[in-house]
Amino acid sequence: MRAFTRAVIFGMGVGLLVAGCSGTDATSTKSSDFGGPPPAGETGNPRTGTSGTTGSGGAGGSGHVGGTPPLNPGAPGQTGGGPGGTAADAGANQGDKYAAVGTNPFVVVAHDPLSTFGADVDTASYDLFRRDVNLGGMPQRASVRLEEYVNSFPYDYPAPGDDDPHPFRITLAAAPHLLSRGSGLLRVGIQATKPPPFQKKPANLVFLVDTSGSMSSEDKLPLVQYTLTETLGVLDATDVVSIVSYAGDVGVRLPPTPVSDRLPIERAIAGLTSGGSTNGAGGIQLAYQQAQQAYIQEGINHVNLCTDGDFNVGVSSTQGLVDLITEKRKTGITLTTLGYGVGNLNDAMMEAISNKGNGIYGVISSKDHATRYVHERMLSTLEHVAKDMKIQVEFNPDLVYAYRLLGYENRAIADRDFRNDVIDAGEVGKGHRVTALYEFVTTGGSLPVPKSSELPPLDGAPYTGPREVTSGDFVMVKVRYKAPDAAATDPAFEVAASMNPEAVITDLSAGDLDLQWAIAIAGFSEILKGSPYGDAGHLEVIRKIANAQSHRDRDRAEFLDLLTKAWPRLPQ
Repeated sequence: MRAFTRAVIFGMGVGLLVAGCSGTDATSTKSSDFGGPPPAGETGNPRTGTSGTTGSGGAGGSGHVGGTPPLNPGAPGQTGGGPGGTAADAGANQGDKYAAVGTNPFVVVAHDPLSTFGADVDTASYDLFRRDVNLGGMPQRASVRLEEYVNSFPYDYPAPGDDDPHPFRITLAAAPHLLSRGSGLLRVGIQATKPPPFQKKPANLVFLVDTSGSMSSEDKLPLVQYTLTETLGVLDATDVVSIVSYAGDVGVRLPPTPVSDRLPIERAIAGLTSGGSTNGAGGIQLAYQQAQQAYIQEGINHVNLCTDGDFNVGVSSTQGLVDLITEKRKTGITLTTLGYGVGNLNDAMMEAISNKGNGIYGVISSKDHATRYVHERMLSTLEHVAKDMKIQVEFNPDLVYAYRLLGYENRAIADRDFRNDVIDAGEVGKGHRVTALYEFVTTGGSLPVPKSSELPPLDGAPYTGPREVTSGDFVMVKVRYKAPDAAATDPAFEVAASMNPEAVITDLSAGDLDLQWAIAIAGFSEILKGSPYGDAGHLEVIRKIANAQSHRDRDRAEFLDLLTKAWPRLPQ
């Protein structure tokens, strides 16, 4: 996992920030081996020490079991304390169900130079921060997934041109750590092809709506109805919409109907009422049937599940639902999950099934947020430019002593599976950006000391596998992906980029504004999640960056507002 890269890869917009040096040279790639992913439906990571998986890691898949259990209880259904161990999160979100992902430890490059994970463009974790702060509380530690905070903001990464062979471009950058602790940060940024205005594939969209009794509050079913009505405004007249509802039983509220026939669609939306238990699995089965009935060849075929995640009839376990969605995705129909409300949200389940459904997971908490989601993210979550995207970073052991990946704890993939093209990974939609960060320590440096002695660095036998990073590069980044319509057994495409040591910025203030912002948001996330590397003493630096950049766009201005509201409840 340790290495710095300096290069531009053409492809989708995924950004990775790694602490350490970086260089830029396009090179070829080879296979490798990293800590294994959690089994379907489970959470945890062998490198983070979370429960639920062992997995393979290191050269040859040695199966390291790293570090400490999450500082916040992480078993599904459990909840955790507030930031800094305070009671700041006490309140409405106590009934929500989360699975803490832990924190990645440092990895000694000489032992394992490779870090491999699946792309992630979900934003639900940051959506929960927005929801909880606006309700006067704080998010539970177990709800914080660092990469989803970082990826909730726009970054000005270069997009691929019309003549680029891949649907995304990779950009690398590195600078000193925000917290001035002798380490550096590496960013890998991936920008997907941006869709031309007013151009998209024809869409067949099924809204699967939870109408059980738990959906009765204003922030649930009424907000779902608002979201559905808003969505009609961004679809084409020839697109097809269906509505399936589920409570104790399931039913088709609207058969496949063209958007041009708007009146019956609006009547069906308005007629949704809540009551009864929750047969979510039955609703999923019926929704996929409706999607198959109106299936559009070479079009968008998608199920959008709107729920608080409270399934209690039929198949209701996370593993059972994951198995169901894994089977259904073979139809070529994708699944997005949108969470609503507070106090009953099953975050762990919703993230798991959206991952297996080749879709995106978000949480809607207000009409304003629903409007923004529909107009800014809805279409990009429906139309993918790449699927099963895997990222592998290889550090140069001559230049980098150790590294740790910030976030993506539950997206880990075994290094040896990087070129195993049947392994499920992440999807990226048109216009999406992915950002990943690494903290690194160069050769001869000392590792930052975590607040917990239970998260030691991963070290051991020297790595003896193939080496693809060249002696002159700081780091090499490889991205492997499939076309959106590729079959499970179809081969993937691969691109690579590298970064040389001279490309590493020696003064963070000289770095681009996007790099500074990503580092600040990552640092803030580590404080919220109770990471052993989080330090509340740096909140003032984070606030200064937020204040200086709040004029850039609406998302950054909103973060400053949320930070200001949360400030009295943050550890000081």
